[in-house]
Amino acid sequence: MLDSHLEELKGRKVGLIMNPTSRVDGIHMLDTLMSLGVDVRALYAAEHGFRGEAGAGEVIEDGVDQSTGLPVYSLYGDSKKPTPGMLNDIDLLLFDLPDMGVRFYTYSATMGLVLEAASENGKEVWILDRPNPLGGDYIAGWTLQDEYRSFVGYYPMPVVYGLTMGELAGMAVGEKWIDVEKNLNFRVIRTNGWKRDMIWPETGLPWIAPSPNLPSFDHAFAYAGTVIFEGTNLSEGRGTDDPFLTIGAPGFEFVEAEINMIEEKHGVHIDSIAFTPRSIPGKAADPKLVGEASTGIKISFPYGYKETDPLQLGIDLLMYAKDRTENFEITDFANKLFGIDLRSIVENGETIPDWDEDVQQFRLKREPYLLY
Repeated sequence: MLDSHLEELKGRKVGLIMNPTSRVDGIHMLDTLMSLGVDVRALYAAEHGFRGEAGAGEVIEDGVDQSTGLPVYSLYGDSKKPTPGMLNDIDLLLFDLPDMGVRFYTYSATMGLVLEAASENGKEVWILDRPNPLGGDYIAGWTLQDEYRSFVGYYPMPVVYGLTMGELAGMAVGEKWIDVEKNLNFRVIRTNGWKRDMIWPETGLPWIAPSPNLPSFDHAFAYAGTVIFEGTNLSEGRGTDDPFLTIGAPGFEFVEAEINMIEEKHGVHIDSIAFTPRSIPGKAADPKLVGEASTGIKISFPYGYKETDPLQLGIDLLMYAKDRTENFEITDFANKLFGIDLRSIVENGETIPDWDEDVQQFRLKREPYLLY
C-alpha cells in the first residue's frame, strides 16, 4: 500500500481498523500514515483494543487515543458493527487486522460487519492483506452448523480454512455470507511474496502478538486445537506464561504411555507440569481455576510443525483429558468453537466424526476466491 497506493489516499478522510500487528518495519501504521500526511480522522478497536491492551472477551470502551488525540470507537462493546455515527467523519476505512487462520478468532467476524456497515453507509474499504500464519493449504475441521453461529463462529466454513483476510472477504461477499445488497466498494491490497505453502516462520517476518495470549507462533499454532479447552472446566493456560501450550486442572493425571502415543502421532513434545493460574492484568484478569494448584501438560514443537495437525492434536488431547481428569466437564461453548454438537458426542462417548468431506467441499468452493 505504501509503495503503490499512497497517492490514492490524498484528499481522503481515513479511518483505521487496526491493532498492534499493524506495522511496517516496526512502526505502527497509524504513526506512519500520519507522518506521511494522510488525513486520519478516526480509529476503530476490535477485540483486545486498538493498542492491544485488553484481554480476551474484555469489553472495549469508546475513548481517545492518548498518543494522537484521535477518537477510538469500539467494535467490541455494545455494538460490534460500526454505526452510522462512527462513520460520519470518514469516507475510507483501512482494515488491517491479522488473520489467525481459525474460524473462532473474532477479527474475521469484525471484518464481515465492517463490510456490511460500509455497504449500508456508502463508505469504501481497503483490506490490507497479510499472510495466514497457518498457511494457505491447511484446511481442517467441520463446517459450521447454522445453530452454532456466533461471533466466534461467523461463516459456514471449516474450523481452519487456509485463506487470507482478503480472500475471506471476497468469499464472504461472493457466497452471500454477509448482507451487502447495496453497492459495496471494497478492494484487497495484496501481500507480496507469500506462497500458499508458507506458514509464518517461513515468511521471515517477526511475530507481533495479535492478542495478549498469543505471544509467539507456537502459541498460535497450538491454539488452533487447544482452544477447545475453553469449552471445558480445565485450564487452557490463561493465567500462565504459556496459554494454549499449557493444559490442566486439579486432578489431571499424566499417563506417560498414552501421552507418548500422542507425541508420536503429532510430532510434538509433551511434558508433565504443575501450575497455578494467576491473574495477569491485560492478559488474563480472571482466568479459569485462578489460584488453584493444577497438574497438566506443556506442549512444545522441537521438531518443527510440518508433521502436526494442530486441530487434531487438540481433539486428541480433549479425549485424553476426558478420561484422565477428575470431574471432567465439557460445555456448550465447545459447540460454538468447533461448530458441531461436540458436547453431546463427547459426553455420550460417541466417535468423533471425521471432517474429510467438509474439507474437500470447501476446498472446491473457495477456489474462485484465491488471490495467491
